[in-house]
Amino acid sequence: VQLQASGGGSVQPGGSLRLSCAASGFSLDLYAIGWVRQAPGKVREWVSCISARDGTTYYGDSVKGRFAISRDKVKNMVYLQIDNLKPEDTGVYYCAARQRVCNSDWLQYSDWGQGTLVTVSS
Repeated sequence: VQLQASGGGSVQPGGSLRLSCAASGFSLDLYAIGWVRQAPGKVREWVSCISARDGTTYYGDSVKGRFAISRDKVKNMVYLQIDNLKPEDTGVYYCAARQRVCNSDWLQYSDWGQGTLVTVSS
């Protein structure tokens, strides 16, 4: 199982980014993919997940309505569209995998990518 996150950058408040997670060595039909972020000096926070079997999506309360997770099973890619970015969205965003079903506890994800940095400031 390998994961590689990309797409981070520096944006102004109100801007948008699309993060990508390239998955290899496994099928998205068998693994749920989550996004977890870590703000400077803070603990990691689970933000979203897409389940394996039927692609059901889940979001943390702090990002509902602004984040959208999706996947392309042909390309084995998972995406996180982030709109209306806020300074508190700043942090390193990781994609992570766990078997089959989503979990809002980031500790339950077994495999992790290297993270991509998102910085939101004016």
